[in-house]
Amino acid sequence: MNTFDVEELRSETPGCEFGVHFNHSGASLPSRPTLETIWRYLHREAVDGPMETAIDAGPLLEDVRADAASLIGATPDEMAFMGSGSAAWGAAFAALPPLAAGDRILVGRQEWGGNLATMQAAAARTGARVETIPAREDGGVDASALANLIDDRVRLVSLTWLPANGGLINDAAAVGCVTKAAGIPYFIDAAQALGQIPIHVGALGCDALTAAGRKFLRGPRGTAILYVRRAFLQRLTPSYLDVVSGPIVDGVVAIRNDARRFEASENSPALLLGLGTAIRQAKAIGINIIHERITTLAGTLRDNLRSIPKVTVRDLGTDLSGIVSFTIDGVPASEIRVALAERQIATGANGVPYTPLDMTARRLDQVARASVSYLNTPSEMALLSDAVAALAARA
Repeated sequence: MNTFDVEELRSETPGCEFGVHFNHSGASLPSRPTLETIWRYLHREAVDGPMETAIDAGPLLEDVRADAASLIGATPDEMAFMGSGSAAWGAAFAALPPLAAGDRILVGRQEWGGNLATMQAAAARTGARVETIPAREDGGVDASALANLIDDRVRLVSLTWLPANGGLINDAAAVGCVTKAAGIPYFIDAAQALGQIPIHVGALGCDALTAAGRKFLRGPRGTAILYVRRAFLQRLTPSYLDVVSGPIVDGVVAIRNDARRFEASENSPALLLGLGTAIRQAKAIGINIIHERITTLAGTLRDNLRSIPKVTVRDLGTDLSGIVSFTIDGVPASEIRVALAERQIATGANGVPYTPLDMTARRLDQVARASVSYLNTPSEMALLSDAVAALAARA
C-alpha cells in the first residue's frame, strides 16, 4: 500500500478530517461507503417499510455471510451474525453441555474480562474451576504447559488471541494443536484480530471464534460474527430459540442445522449490510497488506515512545499487534486519555476489569492504549509521540 492509496482511503473516511484517531481497538472510523450503505437501507425502510425492505435484502445478507466466512476461512453455514462480540461468545458458551462439580475450564492469562466473568460465574454455580494456563517468558500463552494441564475433567479451553491491554499476539494455532489432540472444545476471542491480521479457522484449530465488527475491520457498532465449526455444531444447544433458529414444525421444535441456530429473527439489516461493505473493503485492500502496514506503523510508535523519559512501553511478546500500550510515571492512564483528547487525539485507557488476570499478574492498574490502523500515517505517529512527551515532561 503506497502513500497515494492511504490518502485515498483517508479521503473516504469522514473521521480523518476531525482529529487523529488511535482508538481503533475500541472502535475504528467507518468509511463513507460503509455509512452510505447503511443510510441507503434506512431510507428504503422509511419509504417501503422495514419488513418489506428486509425481505428484498435477504439475498444481499447472505452475500455478507459468504464474505464474512471467506474472510476467516470458514463456510457460510458456519457463520452467525450477532449484536456484539460479548453476545456471540456468551451464546456459544451457554450452549455447551452443563458444567459439573470438579470440571475445569482453562484460560489464557490475557482473557477478556467479560468472558472471564461469564466463566467464573458458571463455575461458582456448579462447583467447577477456572484455571489460568501458564505464560511463557514473553507473556504469551504456553501451549506446552497447557498440554500438561489436560485431563478428563477439562471441558473448555478459551483464549483471547490479541489481548485488549497490549500488543501481544498469542500463539492461537499452537493451542489449537493441543486441544485438537485432546478432543477438548476450544474458543477463540478474535475481537482485536478481525480486520488486522490474517485469520484461517482451519489453521487455528478452534471450534468457535467470535469478533465484533467495529474494531480494526471498521464495521458498524452493533455487529459481530460467531463462527462454529460444522462438526462441532451438534454439540451445542442454544440457550434460547425463536422462529428462525428453532421453529416449531408439526408440533416439533426443528433447530437449524447451521450456525444460524444462534441467530434471532430480529436484527439490523442496515448494520449487517454496512458490515458487508467493510468486509469487502478490507478484502480489496488485502489483510496481509493491512497487517504489514499496521505492524510497521506500530513499531515506529513503540520506538518513539521508548525514547521518551518517564514513558514505559508495556507491550509483551515477540509477535506484536497494532495495540501499543504504555504508561507515564505518575500519570494515570485515564488522565493521559483525557489530556490527549483535548489535543484532538483519540486513545484508550484500560484498567484491571478488561484483562484482570494479566493486569493483576503484572501489577498494573491502568495502561494507556494507542491502537494503530492502516489509516494512520507517520506524521500522526510523530504527533502522538510529541504529545506524550509533553505530558511526560510535565509529570
